[in-house]
Amino acid sequence: MAKKGGIFDLETHFAFYGAYHGNPVNIFIHTLFVWPIVFTSLMLLYFTPSVVDISQFGIVDHGLVLNFGFFFTLIYAVFYVLLDKKAGVLAALLCFACWVGASFLSGRLGFSQTWKVVLVAQLFCWTGQFLGHVVFERRTPALLDNFAQAFLTAPFFVLLEVLEKAFAYEPYPGFHESVKAKTQAEIKVWEAKKQKKSS
Repeated sequence: MAKKGGIFDLETHFAFYGAYHGNPVNIFIHTLFVWPIVFTSLMLLYFTPSVVDISQFGIVDHGLVLNFGFFFTLIYAVFYVLLDKKAGVLAALLCFACWVGASFLSGRLGFSQTWKVVLVAQLFCWTGQFLGHVVFERRTPALLDNFAQAFLTAPFFVLLEVLEKAFAYEPYPGFHESVKAKTQAEIKVWEAKKQKKSS
């Protein structure tokens, strides 16, 4: 499989992410908390207005509404598949599983209960991740340097890390070696900037 460039340059994206997530405890914290953030965000987005009225096509929604939650899920899913077909398909399925689960849970809870659940879960998960960066990584989170990239790619990279550690998965031969070299280069640039500021 050939390496992709531009916005679909998986090596560059993963190296950027890896430069901020090298500590094992911080990696574990992100593994636990990133996908629950996706899930609870979709819970709240369940209450956004429907973009397409599917009943006009004779389809019964059964609690699934083609709202902003669905379209965010679709964007994430397509982007992940374009980054890497195998891991991307799995990530896309997880995204849609989150959307379905979040829709049914929010529909059952109602808005007044849902936003409370979402608030508590989001505060807990974000606090855990910030502590992971401050206490263990000793580096500010990636979202402070590249907000869009951190939000869009974080769920995929958490999954990619799990696949790598559990099954030695890599999108193509030599991927991890190349990412490791790029990550170290990113860290060296950051350390040089940090040293320059302190001097």
